[in-house]
Amino acid sequence: MALKVLIVDDDFINRKLLQTLLKKNAEVTEIVEVENGSDALDKLKKDSDINLILLDIMMPIVDGIEFLKIFRSDMANSHIPVIVLSTDDSRKTEVFDNGANDFMRKPIKESDLFAKMAQWS
Repeated sequence: MALKVLIVDDDFINRKLLQTLLKKNAEVTEIVEVENGSDALDKLKKDSDINLILLDIMMPIVDGIEFLKIFRSDMANSHIPVIVLSTDDSRKTEVFDNGANDFMRKPIKESDLFAKMAQWS
């Protein structure tokens, strides 16, 4: 299955690290990066073939929780899995309550990420 993955993270280094990991996954055919939830919402309006979202919580403008609330309020988005990546375990319940499919603690291990991606794709 061909996967088009959207990375939503304000940290340049985190985005590059995820991109490096994703490039090792044969199923990932395209990687799109944005810096915050607002840009992610704009990108998703224009790009309807994104299959998976990797989402940070702590971001400027629109954070991960706010993104989830807006994104999940549109039923057209219900089929797109969102995996939240965070250093903050205390927000786990909050992300699930707002429609995240999964949660991973940073730093992300390649094998764990690929296992979660396989589960949701």
